[in-house]
Amino acid sequence: MVRAGSVEDQEGSSSSSPAAAAAAAALIARAGRPPRPARFKSIGLWHPFKHRRFRARVAKILANASCSAQVLARARELGEATVAAVAMAVPKESELPEETDYISGEWKSEDGSLLCGYSSFRGRRERMEDLYDIKSSKIDANKINLFGVFDGHGGSHAAEYLKQHLFGNLLKHPAFITDTKLAISETYKKTDLDLLDAETNINRQDGSTASTAIFVGNHLYVANVGDSRAVISKSGKAIALSDDHKPDRSDERERIENAGGVVTWSGTWRVGGVLAMSRAFGDRLLKQFVVAEPEIQEQEIDDELEYLILASDGLWDVVSNEHAVAFVKEEKGPQAAARKLTDIAFARGSTDNITCIVVEFHSDKTSSSPSSADQS
Repeated sequence: MVRAGSVEDQEGSSSSSPAAAAAAAALIARAGRPPRPARFKSIGLWHPFKHRRFRARVAKILANASCSAQVLARARELGEATVAAVAMAVPKESELPEETDYISGEWKSEDGSLLCGYSSFRGRRERMEDLYDIKSSKIDANKINLFGVFDGHGGSHAAEYLKQHLFGNLLKHPAFITDTKLAISETYKKTDLDLLDAETNINRQDGSTASTAIFVGNHLYVANVGDSRAVISKSGKAIALSDDHKPDRSDERERIENAGGVVTWSGTWRVGGVLAMSRAFGDRLLKQFVVAEPEIQEQEIDDELEYLILASDGLWDVVSNEHAVAFVKEEKGPQAAARKLTDIAFARGSTDNITCIVVEFHSDKTSSSPSSADQS
């Protein structure tokens, strides 16, 4: 049997001197002894090593912060976290992303009114399942610009299919100009059916979200399927133009249960105990409950609109709408802003792929230009 004091004896023997050992013992004693078990508890035992292990973990976390200068620099960079919170978010050198892990760039509309930056990063995942798409077109006298983020799950096949076909199908819809919302709804559902029909392996169970922004003249249509998200900055305020499709949303849960499905808790709320989102493209076995019907919001483009952010949940899991907009405003150009968002999400511990598109409105009226948004 090991005595409770044996660990203390081992710790003391590794000190450089008896004085140092005595000082360490005094610090541990002052940190507080574990409380005696309450009398009403059925088992009146406590583990003598539990609190020492906790203090050892705290010491290790502080050591990983490297030094106070690094922590303070990170706090200034994020511009909002406390020093302690930033210390917890500083990645180890072995976890820092390689420059080659990023896909980052910039795009500008033909008339110069829209400037877009994008950044896509595998992050801590073994595979990259995020994709994005940017297209422009012209139908009659109407200028069309389309942006999309597709977050795959169970593989990248569904996201790749959407990148290749979704916007092309939409532009071919006969009512695209006259009734854009109808065209979006019908195209997204039809593309979902085409995806399932095109898959020869009926055992493939991957799927994808789609967070899309469609510009038709001076109108913006945001169509969302899944838990990726679209946020705008309007007169300095962050406004979500999509509502994440999660199984615990009361209306989504009711729809799923009315269709004969179930929503259960398995680490998070899941459809059938499997999928952590309530709408998606693909997902053949759950198709009766996990639909690809987009929710669409329309926004007139005016002088109050500043930025649009489309991103996968690798960003939104760790960055709020308000903070995302604040970070974008601090950067010189949308490409630098998109890259900054992926960096921050990674530093905050995001475990997913991270893909961001940032669109700056009225770039032709500002000093922003592609040359001012060099990759950081």
